[in-house]
Amino acid sequence: MLLRTATRQDLPAIVALLTVEDAVLDPSEAVVDEAYERAFAEVDADGRNEMLVLDDGNGTVLGCLQLTYIPGLGRHGQERALIEAVRVRADRRGAGLGRELLTRAVERARARGCTLVQLTSDKRRTGAHRFYASLGFARSHDGFKLPL
Repeated sequence: MLLRTATRQDLPAIVALLTVEDAVLDPSEAVVDEAYERAFAEVDADGRNEMLVLDDGNGTVLGCLQLTYIPGLGRHGQERALIEAVRVRADRRGAGLGRELLTRAVERARARGCTLVQLTSDKRRTGAHRFYASLGFARSHDGFKLPL
């Protein structure tokens, strides 16, 4: 398995993973519109963001996540990493791919000098919460969102 930075060519597979969580959507059927194109280009151009994919070695995307590095004054000026948009193909779950994906992302953040990795997860994704806890993530805060 390869963990690599996503390319524009991976965008349909990423959109497929993000669009349909409990089934496998053929990437050729994913609707990659202008908003996805723009967002991918912005993430790709930003040195504090990485869209990462787990590749089976033959170019098939099996999982993805976005890793964002956040500077700040909290934690004595240490950088932190935020993990979002974590997905593994529905037909490949339970084989350790999610663990591999998250473990490697945490290693990247550590190598960059981050002192904390954080993530959020929809409250309804209880299986994901158990998974994150098994990796050592602790429920230390409540999160709040305000749609704009």
